[in-house]
Amino acid sequence: MLDPALQIKFQRQAEMLANKVKKRFRHLAKRFARQNIEVFRLYDWDIPEIRAAVDWYAGHLVIGEYTRNQTVAEWLPLMGAAVAAALDVPPDRVHLKERRTGKHDGKRYERIAHTNQKIIVSEGDLRFYVNPYDYVDTGLFGDHRLTRKIVRDLALGRDLLNLYCYTAAFTCYAAKGGARSSVSVDRSETAVTWAGENLALNNIPADSHLLIQAHTLDFLEKARRQGRTFDLAVVDPPSFSMIRNKDYEFDIAKDHPVLLQAVKAVMRKDALIFFSTNHQNFVPCLDDLGFRDIEEITAQTIPEDYISKRRSIHRCWRIRV
Repeated sequence: MLDPALQIKFQRQAEMLANKVKKRFRHLAKRFARQNIEVFRLYDWDIPEIRAAVDWYAGHLVIGEYTRNQTVAEWLPLMGAAVAAALDVPPDRVHLKERRTGKHDGKRYERIAHTNQKIIVSEGDLRFYVNPYDYVDTGLFGDHRLTRKIVRDLALGRDLLNLYCYTAAFTCYAAKGGARSSVSVDRSETAVTWAGENLALNNIPADSHLLIQAHTLDFLEKARRQGRTFDLAVVDPPSFSMIRNKDYEFDIAKDHPVLLQAVKAVMRKDALIFFSTNHQNFVPCLDDLGFRDIEEITAQTIPEDYISKRRSIHRCWRIRV
């Protein structure tokens, strides 16, 4: 039974969140509808005491609480009910998630349910399967919407390498931009299968756009030995990742120089690498890696709905070999 004082406090917070989200939805929805964008962010911890993110997925709401030791179980359902009422979203389209920081960050594919339900969402002229039911992450990272467009605009006639490809949204964008070929790599069988569904959904031919289930560093070593090369790459690793069956843990804070050197070994002269991370305390060590040019382009890659006074949802660099 929730303490009456907490009940009053949480109800006040729920009303504040609902009002904030409703106002934001009015500001964004019509404009995004004209662009055929069905995934966008409505709230991200804008009020210090309301530690949550609220995302719109084509009529579904995904509401995530940034949890901590003091988290109270009743809080998130109250927030979810208030936001759903404000936007007239039925309860079966409201999806509540716990978002943990630190080394939990790498658990992209960890199941929280087993419905196996996906819905189709649009982003411009592309479509993607998302699953708001079964995972903390749904299958499409809206914060890289602009980065995907940048890659698409550069893809014509290029051979793309998409590492940590997740569900291959970058690959779909590059293919639609005229990429000659692509190789998309992820260690998760779930992600690779999902990526194939997205390629098929967008009528992208599988013979020139390959999907490979492998650990990234293993793939890069094999590709180097085989002499495979690329002229465009997307590298968006998780902050932390345990390498199963190996005594090794990937930590982007300390391991990104080794990773980028391995990527460099399979890139052609003048190739472009887009490197991104959502690690909140990331300190880049890029200057001694022998790249021709390195430019941080974070300001160009974060859409307006993901801009936050509290944090930068990701950082991104354009690197020329």
